[in-house]
Amino acid sequence: MCGIAGMFDLGGQRQAPVGVVQSMAQAIYHRGPDEDGFLDHPGLHLANRRLSIVGLADGQQPIANEDKSVWTVFNGELFDYPELKPQLEAKGHVFRTHTDTELIPHLWEDHREEMLQHVRGQFAFCVWDSRTNEVLLARDRAGICPLFYTIVKHDGTDWLLFASEMKALFASGMVERKADLQGLNHIFTFLAMPGPTTVFAGIKCLTPGRYLHFKLGNTTPEQATTQKTYWKVAYPDWGEEDYGSDEKKVVDDFEEVLFTAVKKRLRADVPVVSYLSGGVDSSLVVAMANKAIGRAIPTFTISVTEKGFDEKSEALGVAKALGCNPVVVDCGHEELRTCYPELISAAEFPVIDTSSLGLLHLARSVHEHGYKVALTGEGADEWLAGYPWFKIHRLVGWLDKIPHLPVGYAIRKLFLKLTGQPSFSYSIYRHMQQQMGGHNGWFDLYGVISVNKLRFFTGAAREHALKHSAIDDLELPLEEMRRWHPFHRQMYFGARIMLCGHLLASKGDRVAMNSSVETRYAFLDEDVVAYMAKLHPRWKLRRWFNDKFVERKVAERWLPKEVAWRRKKMFRAPMDSWKAMRNENQNGSSGPRSDGWIDQILSPESIRKAGYFDPDVVNAARERLARSSGGGVRRTSLEMGLTGVLATQLWHHLYIDGQLCELPSQARSAELGTRSEIPEPIPASAAR
Repeated sequence: MCGIAGMFDLGGQRQAPVGVVQSMAQAIYHRGPDEDGFLDHPGLHLANRRLSIVGLADGQQPIANEDKSVWTVFNGELFDYPELKPQLEAKGHVFRTHTDTELIPHLWEDHREEMLQHVRGQFAFCVWDSRTNEVLLARDRAGICPLFYTIVKHDGTDWLLFASEMKALFASGMVERKADLQGLNHIFTFLAMPGPTTVFAGIKCLTPGRYLHFKLGNTTPEQATTQKTYWKVAYPDWGEEDYGSDEKKVVDDFEEVLFTAVKKRLRADVPVVSYLSGGVDSSLVVAMANKAIGRAIPTFTISVTEKGFDEKSEALGVAKALGCNPVVVDCGHEELRTCYPELISAAEFPVIDTSSLGLLHLARSVHEHGYKVALTGEGADEWLAGYPWFKIHRLVGWLDKIPHLPVGYAIRKLFLKLTGQPSFSYSIYRHMQQQMGGHNGWFDLYGVISVNKLRFFTGAAREHALKHSAIDDLELPLEEMRRWHPFHRQMYFGARIMLCGHLLASKGDRVAMNSSVETRYAFLDEDVVAYMAKLHPRWKLRRWFNDKFVERKVAERWLPKEVAWRRKKMFRAPMDSWKAMRNENQNGSSGPRSDGWIDQILSPESIRKAGYFDPDVVNAARERLARSSGGGVRRTSLEMGLTGVLATQLWHHLYIDGQLCELPSQARSAELGTRSEIPEPIPASAAR
């Protein structure tokens, strides 16, 4: 993948301030350290930082069609490139490179915005047609590749700025750094940033399966930023699902479509490796990759070195069975404390799931071993009911089915009271249920974290959270959802919220590209997703506990049976690494500590300065958790809430004001890249 950035004068052909787009590209140097490229034209400026994977010698961007009338900058991979290129050549299109990026201007020539029905893979790109002055900005169906944008007024002109990461927008010097309280409401509701809302005021995220299409010249900001949908998940109406009475055929068909997806994701002009956790998803991907290339693929495994969290033994057992020579990367309390700032800097939003740090270290190891591309098993849990709350909901969901009786609410409120936790009013509870199209397995998960808004928020943040629902921003297709099987309604939220807003952000693109590594997802292939969506729920969760049933039946053919049916073990890392941070080193000696920023950033002074949380409540929560041990829902909820406070304070320091601790801050630094030289842009005469 790569990094892209650019800016457009919506009203005319004004020149941008000198060096702005070059600074934006410099800020995302890590996304593409191999080379860069720029297009400079009155009214628009495009930039690319390239991580060369396909067409190594001639894939420099921006890339144009034959007569240089259509230009593009592109981030991602189009896995059907070998099939699409000869089809376009048969129509008379002439290709000058060996990179998949060149498909885009030719597809635009043939189909305009309908080209999005013909591109498959993971992508975010911009197309500019100089003949009509049209612009197309688009993002892939699953949300693998990020794309952010904002409108700013500069010298009386409305400029639309876009980039793969928000730090590039700030590097322009034209975008204000200001917190969006609704974005923080999302974090403390979903543990994720599903979009279009972000944690920065005025900055939006292009949501999966959507695009912006506008014409430069007298275009209003509203016209330019109205998101249009070209794809959304197609669950069948309730009763019309593929019941699949012939088990062998269902398993055969799923095996074929998944194996094809894995083979396509091995297409590259550089070696491809794979992550391996020892679970069925990544193990099946590795087994299929080995078969496709005829040898064992290199694998990388994270080892969380704290008791109760490590999956190393399972992963090493799978590696041995498949003939792989694994690289194991350790991650424990020390790494969590010292590298958390790097994680928040990479993700650009408060990350509560500390296991994301494991993926940060894993990608770094892939890069250090000289690789650029890694396969991963992410995506199966969202589409095949792999999470434990799907099972829990099947057991207790009947509590919410009694019409006009708040049985489920009453029992949950009693549970919260008995465990000493705050609770929302019944009106808010019912409103959230209705917004989600009815109760589902995600509802209780979000409840565990959402109560922390009542526990920790203060002032404007608390007032905002109580008045505004995070679910309002999701633009859910409720009419369609009501026609789906109830099981599919809850599965939809896994893809809409958790997948793109967390797994593909703080565990996918952002932490991988922080080390210049591209991650690829066979379970998110368009054909695989379509096949999983059409199946009856019985192929996803069989009886009470057999999750990912169709995948496990396929895995029996490729893996030892104990691996194929291994229960899902949530990849977790400790969330209480901060609890011992109290004015002394781990070994008891005095003196400065590399992780002393934790005490600084959670101090009453810093809490008051940021203004989101009640400093007395934060301090009391730290003391309570430092004195206690054990587990339970109450402790888990409190740990998640306090980790959210820490992550938000750290994010505020890094991106908003840089005044909460002694850590370096992007908010205080004018230099966001690692190179000082700025290359010359393509001259305006090169573009018609």
